[in-house]
Amino acid sequence: MNIDFTKNPDGLVPAIVQDAKTKAVLMLGYMDKSAISKTEESGLVTFFSRSKNRLWTKGEESGNVLELVSMAVDCDSDTILVQATPKGPTCHKGSDTCWDETNTTSYGFLSALEKVISNRKNNPTDNSYVSSLFDMGINKIAQKVGEEAVETIIEAKDNNTDLFLNESADLLFHLLILLNAKGHSLQDVVDVLARREK
Repeated sequence: MNIDFTKNPDGLVPAIVQDAKTKAVLMLGYMDKSAISKTEESGLVTFFSRSKNRLWTKGEESGNVLELVSMAVDCDSDTILVQATPKGPTCHKGSDTCWDETNTTSYGFLSALEKVISNRKNNPTDNSYVSSLFDMGINKIAQKVGEEAVETIIEAKDNNTDLFLNESADLLFHLLILLNAKGHSLQDVVDVLARREK
C-alpha cells in the first residue's frame, strides 16, 4: 500500500474497520507505519493509541481481537479500510460496533422486507395479504411459490423485460414468506451458498 503519512502532522492515518463477512463498520482507529507492520506480521489489527501513546492491539486485554483479512488504501492515499473478522464484541462498552449496532449482514431493502413479513406474521391484520397467507398455512404459501416460479419461467421465454422482472419480484417475495414460515431467513440461504463456494 502506498500510504501518505504526511497529511497529518502526527503521522497517523484513520483506519476504518469493517467486518469482512457482514460488511458492518465496526470501529475507527488510527495507524502509523509501525501499527500497519505489526498488523501485517501478527494478523491481528493493531493501532497507534493516541491516549496511551503506544501501539495497541485491539483486544490485547479483553481477548476480543480483530483478525486481519485485508487492508486497502483509499483514492487519496490517506485512509485505510481494514477488513477483519471480529472475535467477540468490538466496542469496549461490550457492543458489536462502536456505534452500538448489531453486527449482522444487511441486504438493504430485502432485509427490511423480511422484517415487514415477520411483523405481518406475528401481528396479523385483516387487510394484509401476507397475514392472510400465513393464516392459510404452509401448503398455500408453498403453492404460491410454485405458481410464481412457473410464471417467472413463462415470462423468461418471452422478450418482455418488465413482465419478467415483475414475476421475478413476485417469486422472491413469496420465497421470503415461505422461508419465514419455515423458520428461516435469506441469511440461511446465503450461508448455504457460501458453504458451497468452499
